[in-house]
Amino acid sequence: MSLPQPDLSVYLVTDTAQLRAAGHDPVGGVLAAVAGGVNTVQVREKDASARDFLAYVEALSAALPAHVSLIVNDRVDVFLAARVRAARVAGVHVGQSDLPVTAIRSLIGTDAILGLSASTPEEIAAAAASGVVDHIGIGPLHNTTTKADAPDGLGHPAVARLAAASPLPAVAIGGLHAADLPILRAAGLEGAALVSAICAVPDPEAAARELRAAWNGAAA
Repeated sequence: MSLPQPDLSVYLVTDTAQLRAAGHDPVGGVLAAVAGGVNTVQVREKDASARDFLAYVEALSAALPAHVSLIVNDRVDVFLAARVRAARVAGVHVGQSDLPVTAIRSLIGTDAILGLSASTPEEIAAAAASGVVDHIGIGPLHNTTTKADAPDGLGHPAVARLAAASPLPAVAIGGLHAADLPILRAAGLEGAALVSAICAVPDPEAAARELRAAWNGAAA
């Protein structure tokens, strides 16, 4: 696709349980992260009802600055409902077990971003060949507990090889910390998708600022 890509460099993936456990309001914690340097937010709420998921997306849409891209994880129905209700949502991110990406593209239209998790050479090749995927997420980089079914971490060398082989922009996800970001940028990735490094900490703004500095410093 030829859509303008969101800024994927410091990419927050939400976990409201972690935010609440760390003492943050789910909207306020995200806004704090944005103040620290996050420019793309993916709403990933595996246990939420469709209504609660939609309500959270709408609340974030109303609160986030215009430059922040809001992505819906997995739930194409929630994305479509949000757009019908005039929420500002940029696209969806899906996994290998979700609907086929060609079907998703038909549903969301050509003016929405479509991200896909793809962590093997075969999955990456298929994503590129589909002609409908805008970027891919590779992971997990490290072992992670934020997804119950996540495989073992791939490590930096494997993630770098997969990203280099991808004709699509790639971000890494899975147990990332600030020290990983310069390595990922040097390897040619477009960004780092982060959950616990922002959602599970006492100060999401400070955490995001450290992550932004780590990413930007890699270009110095």
